[in-house]
Amino acid sequence: QVQLVESGGGLVQAGGSLRLSCAASGRTFSSYAMGWFRQAPGKEREFVAAINWRGEMTYYADSVKGRFTISRDNAKNTGNLQMNSLKPEDTGVYYCAAQASRWPPTVRNDYRHWGQGTQVTVSS
Repeated sequence: QVQLVESGGGLVQAGGSLRLSCAASGRTFSSYAMGWFRQAPGKEREFVAAINWRGEMTYYADSVKGRFTISRDNAKNTGNLQMNSLKPEDTGVYYCAAQASRWPPTVRNDYRHWGQGTQVTVSS
């Protein structure tokens, strides 16, 4: 069983940066792709970024490409999402997801485990 805990969310002005972290417990975390999703109020949860198990392949939603960078450290069982040039439309709850079953894992059903989320608010 994998448990995921996100951290690093907060309030930031447009143009600013935040770095989200996902701490994982469980031995299978490092063997599968992981990803990040976000959910804005009143909207569906949407894919943001994914990284394969070795950290050599990444995949991004078009809306964040060039601004966000996903990474992972399997030795520490952690994943990260560096978010730069933030926009108000990036506001939402950000979720870490693990144990993806395919590549690229861009839909919710691709993942077996989810964190509780961390709030990111970008003010204009």
